[in-house]
Amino acid sequence: MNFSSLEIFCAVATEQSVTRAARHLACVQSNVTMRVQQLEEELQVQLFSRSGKRMSLTPSGRTMLDYAQRLLFLAEEARLAMNPEQQPGRLSIGAMESTAAARLPALLSKYHSRWPLVELEISIGTSRSLVEDVEKGHLDCGFVADSSFLGTRDPRPKFAARGLRATRAYQEDLLLILPPNHPAVSKPAELRLKTLAAFSDGCAYRNVLEQWLGIASLEADGDWQVTELVSYHAILASVAAGSCFALCPRSILNLQRVPMDTCTQKIATIDTYLIAQSDYESNAYKELLQFLQASTYSRPGGIND
Repeated sequence: MNFSSLEIFCAVATEQSVTRAARHLACVQSNVTMRVQQLEEELQVQLFSRSGKRMSLTPSGRTMLDYAQRLLFLAEEARLAMNPEQQPGRLSIGAMESTAAARLPALLSKYHSRWPLVELEISIGTSRSLVEDVEKGHLDCGFVADSSFLGTRDPRPKFAARGLRATRAYQEDLLLILPPNHPAVSKPAELRLKTLAAFSDGCAYRNVLEQWLGIASLEADGDWQVTELVSYHAILASVAAGSCFALCPRSILNLQRVPMDTCTQKIATIDTYLIAQSDYESNAYKELLQFLQASTYSRPGGIND
């Protein structure tokens, strides 16, 4: 067992595909396949369940992933300890408000405990604005949502066309939030309200809601009214007051200390990606990716859940 094999194993586990892992590692697919097989033979366990081109971790694979990531963390920590001048310096991270509220605190707390000298800067924005800021170099990286309705399309080729590298980070269940006593709905025509609360144009979740409503955009459609708000607290309060409906990630509702008097129903599950320019490299960013991959597989809501 060597660190190169562990890195390949972690890449396949993250990408759930030998092809994507090989692309990410800039090596040939046959080498990735061979190294995974050699690791399985050495450990005498099956690490992946293979279904077509999809590679899913087995229970043994999940256990091994935790050890592999810890070993790689320790190796990188030792390398940097021997070369203090190479320690990570500064990292500017963009995130949607929901990601910053529900996902980043635990991730960045662990990151800071291991790399306290890294200066982290956090900016909040919509997915559209964050993509543009990363593209222009105003941010080192950013957490953005895939607004492909019901996860029917993989947006990574779209990011790649813009010179961006995307790593799957989290899955979010998106819930339709309705006022108290509003009956369940299966289609937009059953909504009793014509006003919805949302973030400004450019929000990926707003795009998902527009797709569910069957309209190109809220501004161009005269049947729906939109109240643009700047926080989920304001959005949820407006829905609870009975004046509108909204779309909200389940992870945000899980943060509420007092249950909201609202009705909810799931209408979509979409992915959140960590994006950076394709040629961007830094120790600080590399460490963030490793921490993200470790936390993704160890917490509900990760990409395998």
